[in-house]
Amino acid sequence: MEIEYVRSRFIKHFDGLTGTVYTSPGRVNLIGEHTDYNGGFVFPGAVDKGIIAEIRPNDTDKVKAYSIDQKDYVEFGLNEEDAPRASWARYIFGVCREMIKRGVEVKGFNTAFAGDVPLGAGMSSSAALESTYAYALNELFGENKIDKFELAKVGQATEHNYCGVKCGIMDQFASIFGKKGSLMRLDCRSMEYKYYPFEPTGYKLVLVDSVVKHELASSAYNKRRESCENVVAALQKKYPEVQFLRDATMDMLAEVKAEVSEEDYMRAEYVIEEIQRVLDVCDALEKGDYETVGQKMYETHQGMSKLYEVSCEELDFLNDVAFDCGVTGSRVMGGGFGGCTINLVKEELYSTFIKEVRQRYGEKFGKRCKIYDVVIDDGARRLI
Repeated sequence: MEIEYVRSRFIKHFDGLTGTVYTSPGRVNLIGEHTDYNGGFVFPGAVDKGIIAEIRPNDTDKVKAYSIDQKDYVEFGLNEEDAPRASWARYIFGVCREMIKRGVEVKGFNTAFAGDVPLGAGMSSSAALESTYAYALNELFGENKIDKFELAKVGQATEHNYCGVKCGIMDQFASIFGKKGSLMRLDCRSMEYKYYPFEPTGYKLVLVDSVVKHELASSAYNKRRESCENVVAALQKKYPEVQFLRDATMDMLAEVKAEVSEEDYMRAEYVIEEIQRVLDVCDALEKGDYETVGQKMYETHQGMSKLYEVSCEELDFLNDVAFDCGVTGSRVMGGGFGGCTINLVKEELYSTFIKEVRQRYGEKFGKRCKIYDVVIDDGARRLI
């Protein structure tokens, strides 16, 4: 998406004047799924698709916002009772309110924005939108600037308080802290993070979007969390130091097998193994060993499908096609029950894989999957 396109819309809607242009990216998560609420690690990276917004203070107490993609214009004030109805505008309003709560003197501004993060593909377009405005408002209105971690928390709090989504911190963290050519290992308990080089020469990172979303997602997500909490409660009777599944080992889990349901045991087995897989992938990347990275991705898919049971027929099929085509690594990305697989593909196999997956998926399910090539890029920043 071009800056010039956003600027032309901004000029058209706001008196021919220009402002400052900001961007934030969507994200992928290479490995580490359902580990965040278990105190474990996640391993995201920012991508080369995101939100671009032009912003200019307007010397009023009103925000005048134009969504280029929705062709929709909304005005709202900056007090709690001024919340707009349009769902896209609530994200911007929420960011304004959360920045004000943190002492940033946000005033009225004109803005137009557009995005090229694919909706519904699990790349977090909402976090990209929140991060763009949090970063921009901090720069434009922040006499006392708030730090990057707090900017990520602004986006998370916006989801919690204004959009009704109880998300973790990973999406906003990746959008703010992204670094070209690097993935980030975030410790969801201590919030410590470390960059790891990810420049897989000879490979491509590809998302295959199943274009399905099953309705189970939110209730199933809550049930999985309950299972994890049940096992932690059982473990604490013997090991009071266990606060999260992150603190447990497979040997410890085996000791409480008789005290938890078979289902809860399976869920915990997946999480404990997945937390270790993230660490194994980090070690492999430091050695440039992408074959091990791929193997761990397949193991994650098997765990999510058979132990955590958050896959679905379409995603399992895409994973099988990847394996049949010799793809180095493939797994469901995100919460599950639809969405994408993320695939690490050797360049010489790329065109064969894309052709095969399109043809076989279409024949099996009567729909056309979508393909997105992924490039790891920088996080929130000013463009011009």
